[in-house]
Amino acid sequence: MSDQGQITQQQRDHKWMSHALTLAKKAQDIGEIPVGAVLIKDNDIIGEGWNQSISLHDPSAHAEMIAIRSAGSSVQNYRLIDCTLYVTLEPCPMCAGLLIHSRIKRLVFGAFDYKTGSAGSIMNLLNDDRLNHQVDIVSGVMEQQCSEQLSAFFKQRRAQKKALKHKKA
Repeated sequence: MSDQGQITQQQRDHKWMSHALTLAKKAQDIGEIPVGAVLIKDNDIIGEGWNQSISLHDPSAHAEMIAIRSAGSSVQNYRLIDCTLYVTLEPCPMCAGLLIHSRIKRLVFGAFDYKTGSAGSIMNLLNDDRLNHQVDIVSGVMEQQCSEQLSAFFKQRRAQKKALKHKKA
């Protein structure tokens, strides 16, 4: 915590997004879409997660869900006041709803999701003034690294499917 006054918010954002990228690699290593998330309070990790929907047979086992559940357990509260969630991919509507319900203050994400992104890409659920909580959003942090990790994963997955198809033929 002594470094908080000495480094900028941008440097902290890069530090924690790098950690989220490491968590995304854990997802990739088990055959999941490489998304990682880490929840920070007072510059300390209180929860982290990576996609596990396939391995857990759970459509809600997104990186954000796992990180937030872990944080709630860690702090013994379902309200995660003054916390920042770092995630490598823009949250979907389900995860955006969870950020609102858990009262997370700030979201920092890397890659944009133009299919289900709910922090600005296809909708902005996190800043809808009809809801009782809004989340501060910082987008595009380490966007290139986050996007490249996802793109490489899907390129490899397509190549594997193509090879399997040719093998069967």
